[in-house]
Formats: sequence, structure tokens, C-alpha cells
Amino acid sequence: MATQNSSHFEIEVIIDTPATITTIATRDQPNLSLIVSRFHAGYFRISLSLGGQALLWKTLIGPTDDYTSTLRHVFHILHPTAFRVLWFLALFVLILLSLLYILRCLFYFKMVKVEFLHHVGVNYLFAPWISWLLLLQSAPFVTPKTSSYLVLWWVFAVPVVALDVKIYGQWFTRGKKFLSTVANPTSQLSVIGNLVGAQAAAIMGWKESAVCLFSLGMVHYLVLFVTLYQRFSGSNRLPAMLRPVFFLFFAAPSVASLAWESIAGSFDTASKMLFFLSLFLFTSLVFRPALFKRSMRRFNVAWWAYSFPLTVLALASTEYAQEVKGGIADVLMLLLSVISVLVSFCLIVFTLLNSKLLLPDNDPFANLDNISTRS
Repeated sequence: MATQNSSHFEIEVIIDTPATITTIATRDQPNLSLIVSRFHAGYFRISLSLGGQALLWKTLIGPTDDYTSTLRHVFHILHPTAFRVLWFLALFVLILLSLLYILRCLFYFKMVKVEFLHHVGVNYLFAPWISWLLLLQSAPFVTPKTSSYLVLWWVFAVPVVALDVKIYGQWFTRGKKFLSTVANPTSQLSVIGNLVGAQAAAIMGWKESAVCLFSLGMVHYLVLFVTLYQRFSGSNRLPAMLRPVFFLFFAAPSVASLAWESIAGSFDTASKMLFFLSLFLFTSLVFRPALFKRSMRRFNVAWWAYSFPLTVLALASTEYAQEVKGGIADVLMLLLSVISVLVSFCLIVFTLLNSKLLLPDNDPFANLDNISTRS
């Protein structure tokens, strides 16, 4: 602004710094930085689902001694190339997610620490190791009882045991994290991690290690299952968006039936009991669609929690049909396998079409300290 004063001019410069500049700077921050800052272990639901699908496809097109099953012969028509494409897709996604989480650990370690200390977030730290163990079992070029399989099993199983020591230890020791106060459906991921590790160990012939991991997982599963059924004050601490994780209720017994089959050598009575339990829990949830109504209003990454439980249930039904060799068992295997594949395919399509919604502002894990206990 210029003003005239007798014989000279005075020039006054006014610099305005509107608040919008801060907003523009925030919007212009690097995309990778934004992704890494909002990324969390919950995104490994995607790799869990794809790894489970790879194992399902390998089982369906694999050799069978049931020569009377027409369905198994139909599945054998599927070309192995489709399975390999799916496996490498799962591997690519898992490597990408792992790299993003490594960057998060390097540049946002405080967020990782908060996640590690949170009663929901810590359970998803099992997800990457479960994903790697699933891919190891379904790998088309790594066979059990080889040194490479053994080394990879140790690499993926040791972190699971380390997390067990942390989580299971605090369940029965003094502190604010007794099981009755922190138990929630995602707590079953710790059990699933032990069971998948047991199955992978049994496949390579390490029965003692398999029994050790199986017993560790099942003992804590029984305690956790009863706690969740009792619905103590801490067992219902999930926001509506995360309700798809209730499908983990039937994922744990499904994986347990598969793990015990690998240990016992057959789908015996114990495996059948666990499989029937998972079927009952699956049916109970399917007939309660209102429970998931609010979580289905808008696409989010939590939808991927539907896929993995359905996949392991389909895997268990496949082994059950292989054992009993009956028409009803074959129909059940076909039905669950088709549902599993369709759900996974739809989730892939939804994810590609809604990629901008993968990092929502209202993600409960974006700020774990503010996860609401309201449903």
C-alpha cells in the first residue's frame, strides 16, 4: 500500500500467510510418505487371503486317492499355470506389504510401537508370518524335507513364538492386559499363527515341533474361546468397521483341523470334530447378517477379513471329503470352495476399483489410541 506524505513516498509491504498454505503443503506431501504413515499390519489381511487361496488351489489340483470323486477329477482339469499365477501374485503382494511395513518401522517407529502395545493392533503382527508360512506350504518349487524349506520355516516360525511369549505371557501375569480385558476376535490370530506353524512343521516331518506348536495354540484357543463366549468387558472392544473379523471364530478350528491332520496323518475324529465346530460357527454368523450391516456400507480393507476364514474352511472341507468319500461331503466341498473363490475374486475387483479408499481418514488403525469401544 502506497501513501503520499508531502515530499516523499512511503511504501508499506504487507505479507499475508493464509492458513490455506498449510493445507496445500499437507496435500502436496509425497504419496509414499502418506502411504507409509497410514499403513499398518491390518493390511496383511490381503496377503493372508491370497496365501490361503494359493494353498486351496494347490490342494484342489493336487494328487488324490479318492478315485470315485468326480469333483476332484474336475478340479484336476485346472491347469497348473493358474495356480502358479495366483501364487506369484500372492508373493508379490506379500513382498510389497512387507516392504511398506519395513519403511513404517524405519520412519514411523513410534506408530509401530503404539500398534505393538495395542490390544487389537498387536494381533495383526502375526499376519505377515502366517502369510509367509502359507506361501511356504503352497510353494510350487520348494518341497518339504529340504534344507531350504527347513531354513524358511525357522525364519517364519521364530517370530510367531516370540510374539507368543509377549502376548500369552501378559495374559496371566500382573498388569492391565489380562485376557478378560483385552480379548477380542482378532486375538485368535495368535492361535492361528501357532497352528499354521504346526502344520508346516508336520509336513516336513518335524512331528515334535508340530505337536509343541499345536498344543501351545490349542490350549490358549480354549481359554480364548471361553473368554470371548463369556463376553467380558474387554471382549467387545471393536468398532463396527472391524466386525468382519468375527469370521476368525471359525477360522481357528478350521486351521486346527488341518494342522492335526498333518500331525496324525489322516483326517481322524479329532479333525472332524474341529471341522464340525467351524461349520457350526460359520452357520451361526451367516444367519446374523445384521451384525455386519454397518461394516458393509463402504468398502474398506477390513472386508478382506472375510476371505481367509472362508478359504481355510474350504480347505478343511476338502480334506474331509477326501476322508469320508461321500456325495454330501463332495457337495459341501464344492459349495465352500466356490464361495471362497468368489469372495476372494470379488475382493480383488473391489480393491482395484476402490484403490483410493484403501487409506481412509476414518480407519480405526490410523490412530490406535482413538479406537472407539462403541459399536
